[in-house]
Amino acid sequence: MPNPKPAVTRRTLVTAIGATAAALAVTPAASAATAATTGAAAAGTGAGGARPVAARTTRVPVTRAQSAAGRAATTVRADFPIRYVGVSWDGPTRGAAIRLHREDATPGTWQPLPGGCAGGPDHEDRVGGVATALIAADGAPGYDLRLPDGAANVRSAAIDTVHGPARTVVIAATTPTTFCGVEYVSRAAWGADESKRFKNGVENSPAKYYPLQTLTVHHTDTPNADPDPAATVRAIYEYHAITNDWGDIGYHFLIDEAGRIYEGRWSGDDGIPAHDASGNVVTAFHTAGFNSGNLGIALLGTLSSQEPTAAARASLTALLAAVARGHNLDPQAHVTFVNPVNGVTKPVEMISGHRDWLATDCPGGTMYAGLPALRADVAALGTAGH
Repeated sequence: MPNPKPAVTRRTLVTAIGATAAALAVTPAASAATAATTGAAAAGTGAGGARPVAARTTRVPVTRAQSAAGRAATTVRADFPIRYVGVSWDGPTRGAAIRLHREDATPGTWQPLPGGCAGGPDHEDRVGGVATALIAADGAPGYDLRLPDGAANVRSAAIDTVHGPARTVVIAATTPTTFCGVEYVSRAAWGADESKRFKNGVENSPAKYYPLQTLTVHHTDTPNADPDPAATVRAIYEYHAITNDWGDIGYHFLIDEAGRIYEGRWSGDDGIPAHDASGNVVTAFHTAGFNSGNLGIALLGTLSSQEPTAAARASLTALLAAVARGHNLDPQAHVTFVNPVNGVTKPVEMISGHRDWLATDCPGGTMYAGLPALRADVAALGTAGH
């Protein structure tokens, strides 16, 4: 059953994080990730002796996107080089394919659409019936889609998060928050445009908070060896918030191959990512029908036949350990999740994979096979933090 203890307070959570960070100081694999930064997008200094930093500015490319729906979504020619194509539809997935256009506007070869990492708000009625894909386009000027018979509610977006005009982003003058001894990249630092959370002047998905019950691991099903992971995070944000109309990015955290942790779903300005001041976790959109009280962490890349990098796995282990410790959760427990919004129940492992909740290949076969070892490592690290 879900943990019956009340939600932790902000102070309890911060204390638990600090204790886990101390344990990480003697864990070589995890501590290697603490040195990760994001260059111009880095969020200040690291844990342990972190000093306040002055407010500063950085320049981030404006995200450009060209969205379409219905038949118009299946053939698109953009006014900019496309970095990613985001696609979603209702219905079957077998046979779905994309072909990217060449510079001379001639079509390339058809390639299957990847399985994606399907999610959505808890109130959606399309649970199990929505297909999603985010495809690297490598600067293509356009694309064609071939979708299965019966596909409906088709939406696609050409997305560029690299070549647009630069905008100025202000990084707050605060001591950087650390999570699990690994410096995390704030939304401002990776270039989140907060206006995308609003629709017609109103917040599209207002934050709601519930006690944490479970932790879920994902992969983003995007290319490995990503040369610009922050740009990919911005593309996922555009795709989730605007194309899919979720109002924000679907994950609480994302982790790149260098072990950098990125703050995901907006949760307020209290300085603790993914939580409110009382220690409840904000509802995101990573497991449609099972979101509220379920924290989602996505590893950037595709882990169907490739292991996560050592740095990414170390950061994932550290983050899971600190959150589990802060919320008094047993990483190796088998629990019954109860969605506080709709009463839906699901028996799962405390640390589960996306496919344990929905019909999806996420978090990839290799990552999924490694979950038992991950749970054991998280439990061991949490014990060391005591």
